[in-house]
Order: sequence, then C-alpha cells, then structure tokens
Amino acid sequence: MTARRIVLAVVVLLALLHQDTWLWDDPTLVLGFLPAGLAWHVGLSLVAAGVWWAVTRFAWPEDPLGADASGAEVGR
Repeated sequence: MTARRIVLAVVVLLALLHQDTWLWDDPTLVLGFLPAGLAWHVGLSLVAAGVWWAVTRFAWPEDPLGADASGAEVGR
C-alpha cells in the first residue's frame, strides 16, 4: 500500500469519526466540566494534527515543486 493510499484511508477514517452522533445526548462530563462530545472533538483534533504532521514528515514529496530527475522543472 502506497503512502498516498494510507493517508487517504486515515483522512477518510477521521472524517467518519467526526460524525459523532452517539455523543449528542450524552450528559457525561469529562474532567468534571467538559461535555463528552466536546472532549471527543478535542481528542479528534489532536489526532488530526498528529496525522497531518506525519503526512508532512513521511509522505510529503521531496520536491513539491515538481522537478524531474534531471533537475529541470516540470510544467513551466
């Protein structure tokens, strides 16, 4: 599986997890003051930030401007 497919799968998974209909009516308070739905979104946001960091660290192209192997720029 290529890095691009892994990134796409993780982003789709995060988008699906963002739809947290199961927490809408949950009266539970996390840490005594934070509604469960909001706590879920805080955690999801932290995970999303970690995913985007990993994408830029491990799956970002070496030359995002698109130079080919000979060093000449492509598309200009």
